[in-house]
This record gives sequence, C-alpha cells and structure tokens, in this order.
Amino acid sequence: MDRYARWNALLELLTETGRVTVEDAAERLDVSQATIRRDFDQLAQQQMITRTRGGAVASGVSYDLPLRYKTAKHSEEKQRIGTAAAAIVSPGMVVGLNGGTTTTEVARALAVRPDLASTADGAQLTVVTNALNIANELLVRSRMKIVVTGGVVRPQSFELVGPLGGGILREVTLDVALLGVDALDVSLGAAAHHEGEAAMNSLMVARAKRVVIIADSSKLGGHAFARICPVERIETLVTDSGADPKIVAGFREAGLNVIVA
Repeated sequence: MDRYARWNALLELLTETGRVTVEDAAERLDVSQATIRRDFDQLAQQQMITRTRGGAVASGVSYDLPLRYKTAKHSEEKQRIGTAAAAIVSPGMVVGLNGGTTTTEVARALAVRPDLASTADGAQLTVVTNALNIANELLVRSRMKIVVTGGVVRPQSFELVGPLGGGILREVTLDVALLGVDALDVSLGAAAHHEGEAAMNSLMVARAKRVVIIADSSKLGGHAFARICPVERIETLVTDSGADPKIVAGFREAGLNVIVA
C-alpha cells in the first residue's frame, strides 16, 4: 500500500469512527506503529486531522477529501464506469465534464479513442470542463478541442468555481454533460459537498441537452450539502455492479436509464 492509499484509508477510518489510536490503525493497515505516527504527523500538518496523545481525531474537512487522497478508493469500479460513460460520446459532440476521480477515468477513456479526434468533415470532439486536471489529461493525450472555464481553483478537486466560470458556461451549449457527484438520491437528486462546485455543475446541467451522472455505488442513496439538479433532469446514470439492486430499481422507476458497468 503506497503512502496516499494509506492516508486515504486512515482518513476514511477517522470519518467512520471519529477517533483512532496508533495501535489500532497499525493493526488495521498491517504496518508498523512508527509508520502510522509519521502518517498522523503529516496529515496533521496539512490540517486534515487533529493529533492526540496516542492517536488522532477527525477534522471536519475529512468529509471532502482532496482529490489525491480519493484516487485509491473504488479504483477498479471507477475505471469500468469511465469506459462505459465514454462510450456514450460520439464524434463531433460538445461534452461537459466536471472534476473528480470518476470523471478523470472518463477523460482517460475518451483520450484513447482515435475516432473522437475528428470526423470526416473535420469536426473535433469539444470538451468543456471546469477541472484543470481533466483538461490536462485530454491535452497531453488527444487532439480534441478543450475549453476551460474561468474561476478560482479549489485545491481539493482542481475545479474552477465562482462567477468567472459562470460567464463562459452561460454562452455555450452542450450535447451532453457527464457529471461526477458526491451523492445521488431519487428524492433529493444529485448533490456535491461544496456549494461552488454544485453551482458550476448546475450551470452545465442548464446548458446540456442530455445529463449523464457518473457515480460509483458508494454515492447512491446518499446526500450531500448542495444540490446540483433534481433526478427528473437526469437522463442516464452510469454506476458499477456493486450498486444495491433496490436502489438501482428505484432510479429506473424514476425514469433513468441505468448503465451498470
């Protein structure tokens, strides 16, 4: 287990329990207590946790973990979802992509499709994104047209938020918006932990002909602080095979096309 995967595991453990000792963490992760002490010290320096005598307690920010700590979570599922979501895209489309680990996998799947570089009449796939890492993934690996919104960067997600980006989004039309979310519920709709990200995502929804939500099974049936859109605005949900069949059935009853990767 590498350092970031270990830190991710520690942060999730603290999110679940609120407090953990060095001894317990070392036993759960099968590493030495000295390694856990160093991990706790480094996470405390980044204000991700609060150090205590013999252990650590959770800080509020651990519920919205920086992107680099999320990459190890459900990685195989996210890769399958990314491939399935990318298959929805056709050459010449204008596609909206927000930030997140699952949409990063969508971007990687799009980048390796040679048919998307250009059509017979020369039209390229256009990707509109508010995420710097998504733009980078596509720029270095493909010949697509990339449009990046303005805004202020959130270090946790590499997403641009705020009114500067909204001005650009209001002037474009998207064939499809492929959006990662922090939570998706039949009654509450799609939501994000951060209100700035939710606002940008809502603008993408408003400018899109079709809305596709990309969410691994851990996001389904949950809730987050700021709503992106109601479930009625969503055409398709792409999730993984670990999703609860009852929850999946609920989304299908609500009229969503559910793709299980």
